[in-house]
Amino acid sequence: MVIDIRAALETEIETLLSFEEGIIVAERPYDNTLKEGEIHYYNLIELIKSNDAEVLVATVNDEIVGSGYAKILKGQPYQKHSEYAYLGFMYVKPEFRNQGVNQKVVKQLIEWAKDRNLTEVRLEVYDENSIAKNAYLKAGFKPNLVEMRVEI
Repeated sequence: MVIDIRAALETEIETLLSFEEGIIVAERPYDNTLKEGEIHYYNLIELIKSNDAEVLVATVNDEIVGSGYAKILKGQPYQKHSEYAYLGFMYVKPEFRNQGVNQKVVKQLIEWAKDRNLTEVRLEVYDENSIAKNAYLKAGFKPNLVEMRVEI
């Protein structure tokens, strides 16, 4: 199987929105603070158009099978880095999982960040999502901070 990685196109928005829906469905069991009904995490068209972001898709035989984005965010004044790349919108169609799609997308997004002289790449993953956590550990990420909450 040949996996190609390329920039997403605005004309592919329907596929990208279905991927976003897939991400939300997968994350609902980990987060009871998400609203019921249709929600959106991302403004995908804005990300595609942005000079400070890169939205990628993975294709197999011209079929879009995965996605991810990197965007440049400002670091905190107390951090060593003034800017960093934040990764999100990581999705792979179920029938293409465990075949290296996500790894190729992550690798290409990290290269995008390096090309912009960034030295830090971050992402968020639900602590209970062991499959995603293991994929990111395999890609070289390390846990940094666990956000904790209580409903009152």
